[in-house]
Amino acid sequence: MRVPYISFLLLTANIVASLPNPGHSNSRKAPDTVVIDGYRLVDIQAQLNRGDLSLKASLGHLVAQADSWLNQGPWTVTSKAKAPPNGTIHDYASQAPYWWPNPNTPDGCPYIQKDGVRNPEVDNYPDKINSIKLFNSTYVLALAWYYTGNPKYSYHAAEIIRTWFLDTKTAMNPNLDHAQIIPCANTGRSIGIIDFSQDYTEVIDAVAILNTGAPGWSKADAAAFQEWNKRFLLWLAYSPFGVKESSATNNHGTFANMQITALALFTCNHSLALTKAELAKEFINNQVTSNGSQPQELARTRSFHYSNFDLTAHLRWALIARKVGVDLFKYKGPQGQTLFKAVNFLVPAATGGASDWAYPELQFTQYAATDNIHAAAQEGDLTAKEAVKNLTPPPGGDIFLLRQAPQQLDNINTT
Repeated sequence: MRVPYISFLLLTANIVASLPNPGHSNSRKAPDTVVIDGYRLVDIQAQLNRGDLSLKASLGHLVAQADSWLNQGPWTVTSKAKAPPNGTIHDYASQAPYWWPNPNTPDGCPYIQKDGVRNPEVDNYPDKINSIKLFNSTYVLALAWYYTGNPKYSYHAAEIIRTWFLDTKTAMNPNLDHAQIIPCANTGRSIGIIDFSQDYTEVIDAVAILNTGAPGWSKADAAAFQEWNKRFLLWLAYSPFGVKESSATNNHGTFANMQITALALFTCNHSLALTKAELAKEFINNQVTSNGSQPQELARTRSFHYSNFDLTAHLRWALIARKVGVDLFKYKGPQGQTLFKAVNFLVPAATGGASDWAYPELQFTQYAATDNIHAAAQEGDLTAKEAVKNLTPPPGGDIFLLRQAPQQLDNINTT
């Protein structure tokens, strides 16, 4: 959401003015987040309470985004007009985005693939678009409540989460058996897990924030959500689809294993979280070269998008792994591969634009790299630190300073 400049100045001034002064107790406990560092959120709130002007613009952007969600949702998988192939309306369903009807056959079968070109027919199943709204809204609303204390944000976040996951009339079953269906070919695919794995960890952090005492979110809600995720984790880690997706060697495998690590940590399965955190080293070894490029992603028609996409998963995985004692930011592969090199490979295009990207890209989006550069700078990489001042903010404004974990910013389903 873009806000006119004058309105934005007034908005940020009102927000900062309404924050408690340093002498007024408004401290919150550190949330037990799985990606973001919860203690950083406490520090950021303390800075805001002191009137730190360096965070003024970010807070204005965050509140504007949160306000834009207040009249949207909640969403549910049970609202779709077309049931999944098994007829169970509570099951999530989506259609593969890059598969199109065959123009040479009367019934369009078999479907043909056009990499990077989205088929609008996929909107027949609205669950995917609605899930993206669920992920983005709850994250922003929970953060807005945490920093401003305004209960309207937590009440709406809680309503959205309960409707999608907990209310028996509308709740999603904890599986992705019917994700990324290819008509004429199957009733769902293992790679459909990426519908959730690319963003769902944001919801986990949102709930961890709400668990610190947010109005509208109860202990019973928290317990029920924890149980839902235990069941979802079992499906992700041990179902045939889950095992196959975790075994993928490209971005699908990165995101799947990152998500499992996060859910294992969230549900107190420490041994699984540690095992998956150590596995991240193999993904760095196999996906990143000595110069920081990601060859599998460079071969795509959307090479800049997918290089950033996979890197976001790596960086989020590194933040999660740190919580179980595995430092992936300092890890160096056998050919000298590091996460910082992967970030630095993207810096020229992130700061200079499409002319500094020599690989195929159907729709170059410069801000795709913004959060990844921020994340590396935060961890001390000097090249990334120097690049930060020249980054392009995403639509709605740059709020990295308030959440300090990279998001996948250029979602090809919504941008």
